[in-house]
Amino acid sequence: MGPRRIVCLTEEPTETLYAIGEQDRIVGISGFTVRPAIARRQKPKVSAFTSAKIGEILKLEPDFVVGFSDIQADIAAELIRHGVEVWISNHRSVDGIVDYIRRLGALVGAADKASAYADDLQRGLDGIAEAAARLPRRPKVYFEEWDEPLISGIQWVAELVRIAGGEDIFPERAAESLAKQRILEDPAEVVRRAPDIILGSWCGKKFRPEKVAARDGWGAIPAVRDGELHEIKSPMILQPGPAALTDGVGAIAAIIRDWAVRHG
Repeated sequence: MGPRRIVCLTEEPTETLYAIGEQDRIVGISGFTVRPAIARRQKPKVSAFTSAKIGEILKLEPDFVVGFSDIQADIAAELIRHGVEVWISNHRSVDGIVDYIRRLGALVGAADKASAYADDLQRGLDGIAEAAARLPRRPKVYFEEWDEPLISGIQWVAELVRIAGGEDIFPERAAESLAKQRILEDPAEVVRRAPDIILGSWCGKKFRPEKVAARDGWGAIPAVRDGELHEIKSPMILQPGPAALTDGVGAIAAIIRDWAVRHG
């Protein structure tokens, strides 16, 4: 049977459980959840990312709580002290996301459905990679996760850029799991690496390409010169769950494909 009363502290378990038809098990969600939209109407919101309404969660009498990353360690510890079973995943790669979906399904007693869903997602990624392999050129891509200070993309984002046909210009930064380790101390480093495309996904606020283009010296960047500054909506790409492997990578692939047509 698996757990019957699940609280999801982040969006990716909510999206996954809805996708495999197990949404009736969910009794509470993150206030940052936007996917699927119906979840916000159906489920009480009991957590942010770094904080949670512990009392409200306990009132829901969950038999399983799912969260993500070391950043939620304090929330997890408090719930554990109250006798609640908690699973905190800490995946950062595309393979990790696919595996996460399989493991979550197994933990809630829906392994077959989760495995079939994960297989579908993997086939979608393989199809995008096959199409990208036929592109005449692979653009250099700078993905900006935040602007004050500049933060480059995390591992799964860099991997999705590669799957979609591009080359992330900060692969060494992408390997770092913490945002503070991906801060670009010298913005001129982006100028030196000369990306063909700039993708912005400023978590929680709208990407402003005109502000990026106005940065000191950035007019020399090919992406700025050619007007190749594009927003990827953060709910589509900054959660390590199904959205990134579907709409997120699809949006990146479309931008790269259009660039390749113009610059092939």
